[in-house]
Amino acid sequence: MEEQPVLPPQPSQHPRPQLVREEWTDLGGPWGFAYDDDDAGITAGWQNSAEPFGQTITVPYPPESKLSGIHDPGYHPVVWYRREIATPELSGGDRLLLHFGAVDYAARVWFDGTPVGEHEGGHTPFSCDVTDAVSLAGGGRSVVVVRAEDRPTDVTQPRGKQDWEPEPHGIFYHRTTGIWQPVWLERVPAVHIAEVQWTPDVPGARARLEIGLNVPPPTPLTLRVRLRLDDDVLAEQTVRVTDRRSVTDVGVPGLRRPKSRGRMMWSPASPSLVDADLELRDETGVVDRVGSYLGFRTVGIGDGRFLLNGLPFYVRGVLEQGYWPESHLAAPDADALRREVELIRKLGFNTVRIHQKVEDPRFLYWCDRLGLMVWGEMANAFEFGTSAVERLTREWLDVLRRDRSHPCIVTWVPMNESWGIHDVVTDPAQRSYPTALYHLTKSIDPTRPVISNDGWEHTESDIWSVHDYAPRGAILRERYGDADQVRHMLRAGRPARNRVLLGDPEDRGQAVMLTEFGGVRFTESGQEQGWGHSAVNTAEDFDRRLEELFDAVLDSPELAGFCYTQLTDTEQERNGLLTESREPKLPMDRIRKLVRKPARSIMHERVANSRRAANRPQPPQPPQPPQGA
Repeated sequence: MEEQPVLPPQPSQHPRPQLVREEWTDLGGPWGFAYDDDDAGITAGWQNSAEPFGQTITVPYPPESKLSGIHDPGYHPVVWYRREIATPELSGGDRLLLHFGAVDYAARVWFDGTPVGEHEGGHTPFSCDVTDAVSLAGGGRSVVVVRAEDRPTDVTQPRGKQDWEPEPHGIFYHRTTGIWQPVWLERVPAVHIAEVQWTPDVPGARARLEIGLNVPPPTPLTLRVRLRLDDDVLAEQTVRVTDRRSVTDVGVPGLRRPKSRGRMMWSPASPSLVDADLELRDETGVVDRVGSYLGFRTVGIGDGRFLLNGLPFYVRGVLEQGYWPESHLAAPDADALRREVELIRKLGFNTVRIHQKVEDPRFLYWCDRLGLMVWGEMANAFEFGTSAVERLTREWLDVLRRDRSHPCIVTWVPMNESWGIHDVVTDPAQRSYPTALYHLTKSIDPTRPVISNDGWEHTESDIWSVHDYAPRGAILRERYGDADQVRHMLRAGRPARNRVLLGDPEDRGQAVMLTEFGGVRFTESGQEQGWGHSAVNTAEDFDRRLEELFDAVLDSPELAGFCYTQLTDTEQERNGLLTESREPKLPMDRIRKLVRKPARSIMHERVANSRRAANRPQPPQPPQPPQGA
């Protein structure tokens, strides 16, 4: 293969931003569509016929949504898709891959009538090698057919907040069935890089690179790795590759020097990203070439604080459903993902907790690029049992595999509020489950804090997170105003009628955070009232309520951070800082001022606030009467 200049990666629009090739084809747009309510399609041979596909759907929007063109939120457990596509000419042993970002929940795929793949898991990607099917069909034009099965009432399925009732109730919203993330086609070499994982090691002045090839190489190959920060080459290394999986430690000498280390480190204030060029070579030249990126940073907990790059860092988070009224869990377009990140940062938050959803990798790219920390969460099931455990565990492993290289992700949350383990207090099997998820997650990624069960009933966690929707700031001050109060709340208090800690967990300096609070419902006069944990009726009251809640949390000397509920209204939930169309309910500068007030628990924020107060002009004092008067 002729030597070519290394091209910079273009990840912002790519469905897989950390493994980018220049050549790929977006298959979004119109597809044929059909409901299969009787589940008769396979027996009837729909994979080989165009006749059943009488409707047209716009991919990747779910059929329940308006943007799909179908807009039918009813029960339809099986749906089918069909599209005719142009297939590129293949030469030199090239392969053709068909990629799916996410299909909810179980998918089967045919290419020109040939079965090419199956996948289970509604939030994770999968790929099908369709090369042999193209060869059988003769190339030129081909037909892709997808069958998606998503049983609406199956609560052992990891479904998050997708409702199992016919209409949304409580805090739940419309379902997202079938294809809801990008579909794309990619031509790749016969032996190619199929997976890239990065683990930064700042103290060791290196980055660990794990690559996976699609097949074991028939002869030894070499991998050339080049790391760049803007125009500066930080490292260049060549290693021998003989197996399907390869682990390489890439030394980065600049990390040993404090001055140069500073400009390399990733943080919300300075989100430095290092571009990575990877070339796979044999004796004739380049076999495969991909672009990737990574970020150098450390996260952890210590002495009751969250640590970013070794220093206490106050987490100012907001709960994000990742839901749009016209497209549901799918983003309206790729630019909407960037706008969402920009909006969260503009409101003053440095962290987002993606709630009961595994977010699109392009959203994570913008969090990496623009500097927004992320708590990565799994969509939970609602019933305990062998099937539920197997399904969630398998999908959670795929989530970790897909996302653990993103520097923005600083905490993992496999379970929320004992969803699916409602008897965790009394059932040993249910109590073992979140503990097992904690250790399983740590076995895959020991570099980040893990929360076994966010909100309450923690079995083993690095952050003791509490959900407390007290309606007034005075109540929060009473519960979190000093160390004794916090200790009581963790051990004996029941802020949501649930114990926060189960058993007597070892105190390893866990940070304590209020990871859901607020939830104040405010809607304009005449609008539908909807759901909220407490309510106000005017903008002035909303402002006052937010101020007292945020002040109470930020004045706590013990809390290491917070996550406010929530960013936007969602369906019948009307407790957002913004409407569902992303319009602020208060001026954005006002919200930012409330969010960014210095935190008492972080010394440098407290000191900075004291200095500002000391330098603030003082009002003139009235004349004092003479002594003795």
